[in-house]
Amino acid sequence: MTGHLRYRRSISFLIAALLCWSSFPFKSNAWALSIEDEWKMGQAFFFQVSGQYELVSDPFVCKYFNDLGHYLLAPLETKPFPFQFYIINDDTLNAFAGPGGHIFFYAGLIEAMDRVDELAAIVCHEIGHIAARHLSKRIDQSKDIGVGTMAGILAGILIGGPLAAALITGTMAAGMQAQYHFSREDERQADQLSYKYIRPSTFDSTAMITALEKIQKGSWRGTGRTPPYLLTHPTGPERMSNLESLSSNDQPLTLSQEAFYLKALFPAFRTLVVAICKEPEDAEKKFLNTLKKDPEAWLPQLGLGIVFMRENKYPEAIGVLKKARQKQPEFIPILRTLGEAYLMDGQQKKAVRVLKTALELDHGNKATLLVLGVLYEEQGKTKKALRIFKKLSYLNPVKNGVYYHLGVCYGREKQLALAHYNFGVYFKKLGRFQKAMFHFRKAKKLASENAALLEKIRKETEGVQKMEDQTKNGGSNKKGGLSCLQKKEPYPKHLKMHSRSVVPPTLSGCFPIPER
Repeated sequence: MTGHLRYRRSISFLIAALLCWSSFPFKSNAWALSIEDEWKMGQAFFFQVSGQYELVSDPFVCKYFNDLGHYLLAPLETKPFPFQFYIINDDTLNAFAGPGGHIFFYAGLIEAMDRVDELAAIVCHEIGHIAARHLSKRIDQSKDIGVGTMAGILAGILIGGPLAAALITGTMAAGMQAQYHFSREDERQADQLSYKYIRPSTFDSTAMITALEKIQKGSWRGTGRTPPYLLTHPTGPERMSNLESLSSNDQPLTLSQEAFYLKALFPAFRTLVVAICKEPEDAEKKFLNTLKKDPEAWLPQLGLGIVFMRENKYPEAIGVLKKARQKQPEFIPILRTLGEAYLMDGQQKKAVRVLKTALELDHGNKATLLVLGVLYEEQGKTKKALRIFKKLSYLNPVKNGVYYHLGVCYGREKQLALAHYNFGVYFKKLGRFQKAMFHFRKAKKLASENAALLEKIRKETEGVQKMEDQTKNGGSNKKGGLSCLQKKEPYPKHLKMHSRSVVPPTLSGCFPIPER
């Protein structure tokens, strides 16, 4: 898919969010949506993005990116929303700030950045757009546009092909899309705020200039097209001159402890993003070329290990991960991935030893605990697995796969009310509301005398009925398209094979197994 088509699809996410929440009356003031309305829209916006794109779920990658984002938020006097930072598994040179504090970066843009300073500069710029509430003002300007018109634009953009052209012709699609471009004044203000945020971080305050120069050279991918980031964030000589003037008198600062930590870990973060998101063949070539230049380097060995895991080449993964471990014996991502490789290769005893070593270094590491729990589940050690998954369910944010495995383990233990309850939570978080309600109703029936569980079911089902009705009434099309509130499952591909093999016989006929 071309960058331009991806851009048009990303613009449609906002329109979809407007449609999903059209039943909420906007309580806007004269210049922007209310914070409450924008937060609600942000939830629908997130469902739309995560339903159309795969979000990176690797715990090290997610923690690093959110640590970076929240470190850069420190200078904000007020934070209207709880900011969240996500990485889209796509090689496009793009990033965008959605309503309600949701900031998305594409893996391709992260790969293009050579320094954490450059990535931080763009993150600060996106934070600036949210802090200045640029998007909320533009959404407010579109309130007088009919829902029918927006629906036509949405259908035209999402369907694609000749039918899309027919739907878009004669509508306000071009005007709508142009309206959501940031203006030169928006960019100027976001640049000023970006400078205000990055300077106290002690990162290089001139990094935005080099970052934009790299994005402008988007033809390095051989497409020759304008990178999508520049379509929504217009640049030019005047803007570059303004950026230079902002930092022209700056002297390098001594790195803070947090900045030092983030700079030190950036190469590992970028390596994992490339290993997880780049096409396996291309990623393998990249890491092998690095090893030709430096045969002793451990990061490309880790990258190769993850690539081999994606390709189900478990013996090869074990070989390179063992080499990486020799250089960095206490780096948790190496130990966790090696444990996964041993597990997938059927070497369960070695898997347990490696995973326990990782937990001795970091006893609360959720990703390692999850793999160990799955291993115990595979071995039939249900009580041990259940203890781990229950612990994980109390450690926020909770990975959705935890609820799936809790359902499996409770089913094996004949605690069917709890099994159905956890499957209900699992499907609710996937946006599959009909399936979620099926399990919640089963759980409610089976938990007739468990007041505490009934209260938990009541809380989980608040608002789900309305979402279920939306899904039935046009939320998804008959051709199998995704509902505007449906989302893909962010679950490790390495562990897919385990899920179907552990469905308990007592539940195997009474719930739809998720497509893994």
